[in-house]
Amino acid sequence: MRVSVSSYQLKLRDPFTIARGTVTVQPTLIVRLEHDGLVGLGEATTNEFYGVTLESMSAAIDRVSARLADWALENPAELWRELDPLLSDCRFAQCALDCAAWDLYAQGQGEPLWKLWGLRDDEGYPPTCYTIGLDTPEEMVRKMCAMPDWPVYKIKLDARGGMDLVRRLRKETQSMFRVDANCSWQAADVPGWAEELAGLQVELIEQPLRTDDYAAMRQLKGQCAIPLMADESCQVESDVDRCVDAFDAINIKLVKCGGLTPARRMIARAKQHGLKVMVGCMTESSIGIAAGVHLLPLLDYADLDGALLLAEDIAEGLHWERGYCQLPKQAGLGVRLRS
Repeated sequence: MRVSVSSYQLKLRDPFTIARGTVTVQPTLIVRLEHDGLVGLGEATTNEFYGVTLESMSAAIDRVSARLADWALENPAELWRELDPLLSDCRFAQCALDCAAWDLYAQGQGEPLWKLWGLRDDEGYPPTCYTIGLDTPEEMVRKMCAMPDWPVYKIKLDARGGMDLVRRLRKETQSMFRVDANCSWQAADVPGWAEELAGLQVELIEQPLRTDDYAAMRQLKGQCAIPLMADESCQVESDVDRCVDAFDAINIKLVKCGGLTPARRMIARAKQHGLKVMVGCMTESSIGIAAGVHLLPLLDYADLDGALLLAEDIAEGLHWERGYCQLPKQAGLGVRLRS
């Protein structure tokens, strides 16, 4: 087994702004596992908010490279458990490696990963939203209209609330909206704004308060006109239980929890407690997005539009039709780097 890493600078189609900053170019790390002519790929982006750099991820992968040399291409979940003590301080790198391991393992079994897990593609699964980053109203309308007839748009908002902005965008489409405050709102504002948003065909509010404010969220749960979803407040497996009485739903991001292996456990735990589940993304290429796509049959919501926000994707293999991504038919994750 050989492991290697490579980095890319992913240019975004438009500047992407949320409540805490703007990104125009997204650095990302690709992990490559090779065995008997097969190549498994995984990906994780850098992230300033979580303190993740290309250097920190590369160093984490280097720490486990010797252990990987003897991996017999069996049970990636067990590999995740064995390497967790060495990778738990860098979940983003752990994610890229875990996804590469699942890709390689499923290729070795000759099956798409979702099928290997016993999932089905004939029972319906959710569309992904298309995210509209913060900007002037005119620019946000332009971005939305550039991706017309999408079934769901996610609108980034900030501490000002953004009700006028949502009303302006509502004039342009009848599609469902979600809003994401990225930790920027105050608890006292949430019920009133939720009431207004419900009237504007908004189906949920993502991460209204700061990451650690579970106490205030417990007071808000059940008091708002639309569901409240955790994102920054639900990073790793242990956070699921903390969200049960504070949120109506959780957004699981593979890079934050450490990959597909813990994400599947988080989905099961959340559903056991009656939470709705979304799998989200950063602005990865189709390599990172494909991993989340294989979880679609398990989800209530999806936010897997990262590669669609790029000026140019470095990978290929996913096929989209107005918000719906086909479950790949090829073995493994079903994606490959462009030559």
